[in-house]
Amino acid sequence: MPAFSLDPPQTAWCAELRALAAERLRPLAEKGEPGHVNRPLVAELGQLGLLERLFTSGAVDLCLMRESLAYACTEAETALALQGLGAYPVHAYGTPAQRERWLPRVAEGSAVAAFALSEPGAGSDAAALELRAEREARRLGEPGGLGEPRELGELGALGGPGELGGPREPGELGGPGKLEGPGRPGEPGGPGKPGESRKLGGAGDSPVASLAAEPDGPARWRLTGEKCWISNAPEADFYTVFARTTPGAGARGVTAFLVPADRPGLTGAGLDMLSPHPIGSLTFDAVPVTADDMLGEADRGFRVAMGTLNLFRPSVGAFAVGMAQAALDATLAHTAQRDAFGGKLKDLQAVAHQVAEMALRTEAARLMVYAAATAYDEGAPDVPKRAAMAKLLATETAQYVVDKAVQLHGARALRRGHLLEHLYREVRAPRIYEGASEVQRGIIAKELYANMEAGQ
Repeated sequence: MPAFSLDPPQTAWCAELRALAAERLRPLAEKGEPGHVNRPLVAELGQLGLLERLFTSGAVDLCLMRESLAYACTEAETALALQGLGAYPVHAYGTPAQRERWLPRVAEGSAVAAFALSEPGAGSDAAALELRAEREARRLGEPGGLGEPRELGELGALGGPGELGGPREPGELGGPGKLEGPGRPGEPGGPGKPGESRKLGGAGDSPVASLAAEPDGPARWRLTGEKCWISNAPEADFYTVFARTTPGAGARGVTAFLVPADRPGLTGAGLDMLSPHPIGSLTFDAVPVTADDMLGEADRGFRVAMGTLNLFRPSVGAFAVGMAQAALDATLAHTAQRDAFGGKLKDLQAVAHQVAEMALRTEAARLMVYAAATAYDEGAPDVPKRAAMAKLLATETAQYVVDKAVQLHGARALRRGHLLEHLYREVRAPRIYEGASEVQRGIIAKELYANMEAGQ
């Protein structure tokens, strides 16, 4: 079992990150429009060098960043994590050309990435996804073939040359004084309103039931179907998309593609959520992709997805631990100064014991998160089990701690704008995304029985 402890430089770095999040990132987060990508915030993360570390550090450093940012600014933590989740498959499985085009822009914060796995009918059961990738027999340049322009994608669509979300010349976006946020809702290239359909690159508007990759010649496909609950959609600049290339093959028939936002046929709409994050749905109407867009090998996309999630699941736990610690510290301060029943609230044994339980669970979750991250960095064979344990324990713990913090604060914690009101909305989603708690329990049990059978 890997051991874990923070050394003094790591402890100092965490303190520095918390200070930066409070002083430089939180003001930008407060200026952002709820439910939309906050590009100035993403750019500042790049300016601070944090986005680049997504591709140069291990799992422990990723957890340190996410916990520290979550403690002081959950919006900054989420923006960093989504850049990593969407771009890590490019870093780990992309071609040299893909990495050269996108990773420098992701690292500087001038391009926004997204991870597009979930579908309306395939959430926890990710292997059941139906986005089809169908091969197309027509050759390049023939009517309807890859490269044929489409009328609806030529005017006012997100992703045209020089427009927000589309390909740009090197250095065009992110240079001094050039970075600008998305346009106002309703303007060309603007974020639009939640639920409002947006063109990401043109093509038809007709919704399609599920996402498929249809062959388009020996190395060309057309993506047809839908994705849902996609963070940073529909405002990302590119998507890591998982599509079914071999029908009926389960997890073995999925391929990962890098799809720029300006591809013809790609549209999307924002979703209005309990905690207003940039999240939406995507519709693929015969979106063209080629072998040059593949991440990894054909029909091996599930390996790309699980390899990414095994790294990021422990860090979801770190995000949760950061929120739990923030709630615990707020509770310590409140109960120490709140007058009640002739003394301070902390003097009541019921309150003191509750605070002790909150601290106990938070520290236990933290240790499990960093043990899992250490196991990942050391290449331990039980990473899937440890990653699942870390995410499960930490996210469930954070829900418990934040709820108890609200209870001990009373009605003031329910007022809009209070830290705990914010955390109460934020803490719910991590128990669902990147594998719901029930899925994590299934992974843990499967790994336990597999290890038992291997030892017999």
